[in-house]
Amino acid sequence: MNVREKPEHDGARVLLAHGGGGEMMRRLIRDHIIPPVNNAQLAPLTDGALLPDPRGQLVFTTDSYVVTPLVFPGGDIGRLAVAGTVNDLAVMGAIPLALSLGLILEEGLPLEVVDRVMASVGATAAEAGVPVVTGDTKVIERRSTGEGNHPVAHGLFINTAGVGRLRPGIELDIQRVEPADAVLINGPIAEHGLAIMALRNELGFESVLRSDAAPLNSLIAAVLDSGADVKFLRDATRGGLAEVLADLSESTGVSIEIDERRVPISPAARNAAEMLGLDPLTVANEGKVVCVVSRESVSVALAAFRSHPLGRHAVCIGEITRARPPLVELRTRAGGRRIVQRPYGEELPRIC
Repeated sequence: MNVREKPEHDGARVLLAHGGGGEMMRRLIRDHIIPPVNNAQLAPLTDGALLPDPRGQLVFTTDSYVVTPLVFPGGDIGRLAVAGTVNDLAVMGAIPLALSLGLILEEGLPLEVVDRVMASVGATAAEAGVPVVTGDTKVIERRSTGEGNHPVAHGLFINTAGVGRLRPGIELDIQRVEPADAVLINGPIAEHGLAIMALRNELGFESVLRSDAAPLNSLIAAVLDSGADVKFLRDATRGGLAEVLADLSESTGVSIEIDERRVPISPAARNAAEMLGLDPLTVANEGKVVCVVSRESVSVALAAFRSHPLGRHAVCIGEITRARPPLVELRTRAGGRRIVQRPYGEELPRIC
């Protein structure tokens, strides 16, 4: 048998030889990485991708993903990576054009996991309508022994970058936010972080709680195209809704008042948060966007949100106020008030 036709030793797992730049690496890329994401721009496998001239201002972003476990209810690290990068472009007011995908694989990672993640990358990129046009693959020595019941939990890391074209006529500017503006969100919070924590801690919520990871570019496009006066957009990822609102208040010097009764959260998420001792406002989301619009635009913006499957539960949760000093305040269900602060550190490690 020719050496090039020799089956890979323990072919069900990633080997160090897969990262050596030779025949085994070629097979890994050819058989496991390329098929789910192949397209005309990627197919030549050159050192870079040629992109069309957008004739407009470009938006560029990058992010890295280290979620544990790699696969969780509602998604996996592949869906997370594509959706997260697409969403970072979309909340800037950009039309996402292309993505890069960098994979760091750990020796011993099952190839079926690689295939699952790459299938998810391809499906999510297709859902978003944004091609993966370039990328890189590296293999590192085995380092992890797993976490709890999730062996080889750290066996795959992803870095993505994305480029988009800024939509003409969009005036997203945090400094435009002013008293009487309304704060909207497109649906229930905290489900991504709590789904992962429930799985890790075997709380029994796995069948109910699912990650909300999703590309939001078409939803955001619908709102921006609606004619609503949209002033600010931010996806509520690490640090959750609390992080976004705290940043908004701190950056603009305005106060924000949120009504707890309006903040959407499922009973399962509320119960899981109580069991884990977590504030749902600080838990990460991967399919939720916070939107600030002028008071006159609330009905138009909500109608645009609700016309899209990812925004059908959109609500107005509060407003910008003139209160001093600037802070974020929650009106509780019990009729009291409490200050909402950003979390001191990441309460849920490796969830994005």
